[in-house]
Amino acid sequence: MARRQEQEPARDDVVELAPNILRMELPIRLPGLGHVNMYALLDDEGAAVVDPGLPGPATWRAIQDRLARASLKVKDIHTVVVTHSHPDHFGGAARFQKEAGSRVVAHHRFSFGPVQASAPPEVSVDDLEAQRRAGQAADPDEAPPPGDVDPAPPPVPWGGKTPWGGERPRPPWKRRLQWRLMSWLGKSWLPTISHVVEHGDELRLAGREMFVQHTPGHTGDHICLHDPEIGLLLAGDHVLPSITPHISGLSSSRDPLASFFYSLDRVAEIQGVDLVLPAHGHPFDDLAGRCAAIKRHHDERLEKVKAISRAFGRPASTAEFARELFSQRSWGSMAESETYAHLEHLRLLGQADRTLAGDAVPLYVSG
Repeated sequence: MARRQEQEPARDDVVELAPNILRMELPIRLPGLGHVNMYALLDDEGAAVVDPGLPGPATWRAIQDRLARASLKVKDIHTVVVTHSHPDHFGGAARFQKEAGSRVVAHHRFSFGPVQASAPPEVSVDDLEAQRRAGQAADPDEAPPPGDVDPAPPPVPWGGKTPWGGERPRPPWKRRLQWRLMSWLGKSWLPTISHVVEHGDELRLAGREMFVQHTPGHTGDHICLHDPEIGLLLAGDHVLPSITPHISGLSSSRDPLASFFYSLDRVAEIQGVDLVLPAHGHPFDDLAGRCAAIKRHHDERLEKVKAISRAFGRPASTAEFARELFSQRSWGSMAESETYAHLEHLRLLGQADRTLAGDAVPLYVSG
């Protein structure tokens, strides 16, 4: 199976995609992903950047290299826009704040809280399985290589039970130890959000007016940026060209899949978008078509959940559903999280019933 474009390693060339908009690929080492796109939006005062990669010295060296190729310096970056609260999207923001005094723009719900502190990979279990079949490493528990990410303390403890009775995902023990050490030293790579935005807010970037689109689903704080003057959407992880973002059952939303569907529909309705700039993978043009394809993927998954329930002929746990939905090598917290999101979506639609077993584990049946 060919490698998905989001899995391609970062290239060091800088490409102008539209007037005053440059694509800069930064290396990351996350399951299912090989790079993150940092976009530089040029204006008379310097530039803004969108999604400045993971924290750590390796990424920072790559950022400096890409800026230099565009005849920019760190001090030229007056603004950092963070599409959502995953580390490969905000990692360099605190460094820009410190060294350039950059303002940091994010949605008002931005929070590196309990979900993100033990976050599973950003892509769906299906896409991780496709990567494995292609013969590439994709261990969801793999930590970045030493020196590639500055250790930093998440603000909440790890572990504990999930709403479906499983174990919450945890970073590897060495990473947890490093985070505790950094906590004792009072260091962190979490940025201070200096400019909070809401849906519909206007930002002047690249010398033009762009509009904030709040697109919850992948995370509750996800935003896209719409540039109506040239027909462009900076899409973050909301709409990716060939893979689907992970929709987690560990969410602040009551129904994260419904939130994701709603956000996809609203983005698909935007008229005149000729160029979509995703956070991973290459630019593409058919926004409405890609939104529809992602929804079809989840609709098919929901129908498969119903079929599994009929085959069981009895109420079953999230883990039991997950073991039927995914291959054995994918079993675990991430598969259960995605499965739980789909089961709860069906329940809230009135298409599944939930009861509690004696150990308070929820059991589902769907016709």
